[in-house]
Amino acid sequence: MARADRPGLMPVATDGPPSESARRAVEAVWRIESPRIVAALARYTGDFALAEDVAQEALAEALVSWSRDGAPTNPVGWLLATARRRAIDGFRRRSALDERYATFARELGEGEANAGATPRGRSDDLPWDPDRIDDDTLALMFISCHPVLSPEARAALTLRAVGGLRTEEIARAFLVPVPTIQARITRAKKTIAAAGVPFELPPAEQRRERLGGVLSVLYVIFTEGSTATAGDRLLRPELAHEAIRLARMLSALLPAEPEVFGLLALCELTAARFPARTGPDGEPVLLEDQDRRLWDRSAIRRGRAALARATAVGRGLGPYGLQAAIADCHASAPSVPDTDWERVVLLYEALGRVAPSPVVELNRAVAVAMAHGPRQALEMVDELVASDRLSGSHLLPSVRGELLTRLGRTEEARAELTLAARLCRNTHERSVLLRKAAALP
Repeated sequence: MARADRPGLMPVATDGPPSESARRAVEAVWRIESPRIVAALARYTGDFALAEDVAQEALAEALVSWSRDGAPTNPVGWLLATARRRAIDGFRRRSALDERYATFARELGEGEANAGATPRGRSDDLPWDPDRIDDDTLALMFISCHPVLSPEARAALTLRAVGGLRTEEIARAFLVPVPTIQARITRAKKTIAAAGVPFELPPAEQRRERLGGVLSVLYVIFTEGSTATAGDRLLRPELAHEAIRLARMLSALLPAEPEVFGLLALCELTAARFPARTGPDGEPVLLEDQDRRLWDRSAIRRGRAALARATAVGRGLGPYGLQAAIADCHASAPSVPDTDWERVVLLYEALGRVAPSPVVELNRAVAVAMAHGPRQALEMVDELVASDRLSGSHLLPSVRGELLTRLGRTEEARAELTLAARLCRNTHERSVLLRKAAALP
């Protein structure tokens, strides 16, 4: 029954095309409820790939049935019951004596099967335990971000299984061909099956250890949406907002984990600046040139509320919480010169101790330049150049070019900015770097 990941709803034989209203209803239910549907089916079948397969088959059947009879009053229950019947049919074809088939048949019962077949099923015909919905969804997120998978596979599978995105949407977001995303998702499912990963929440002690992996996947998704690494768009807001939606879901499931709220705060505060980050033609607008009246004040309030939740837990801010605190410094300032750069420097120093990385050091150097001048910052950047820890990245020569410009060393600055443009894969960022180099005297 297992098949390669499908880019959307599977084709079905019908007497005619599905109605537009049915298609919209099916897509809306899947978009909102897909994590719960797939999670509940995965727990019942014990097979992650099979769960998504039968869920897709139920969607295809819904297109036909809902076009003919109208959408049911309980669409999620309808889809779950239909998908479970499909799973039972598959087990029956494999072996009439299959023990799992007998278990499913006993669980389903005649009444539940009828409820699934009737498009007007009652709301109390839920073929899953409502008390386990949150656990199922959380388990699905942990499985999608399991350490046995590559980072690329984790991101793709999370967006597919937990986010409910179609393969075309994921491929478009990451600027890779659809077959590449399909292959990543299919390989991820096979890896999970081969590794014998059980569909269950990890124990509490393991959950905290693996939570960092889940958060890092969501952060990668958001980062790609907030500053695309390649292509002709600086922002991919649909991807960034999907990461925010998943972070909100995770914060509701794990209300006692400060770093979950730290990540949510970071994403909200960063996304608040999206409306001012690009001009009418899509060109980047630098922070000092942004019209701060365009910043999304609702997102800033949500980000600050999440940051307050992260702080209130009392275990101290982690890497995402510290980055959110830095973002809040920008959100609070009326302009770049009026930003509390001393606090930003201190926060970056704390971040460097908690989660050391060359990018953190580079950002700290930028903050030092704003607080204490470019000369001290250039010494820090030159140490990074000597360490060769950011070779191949356009960020290092970009910052170094800015510092050299402020020091009046224009020829060196031009060379650095030109190098940064050559290394940059994003069209709009590259054009900004080239303009800066050309504008030097």
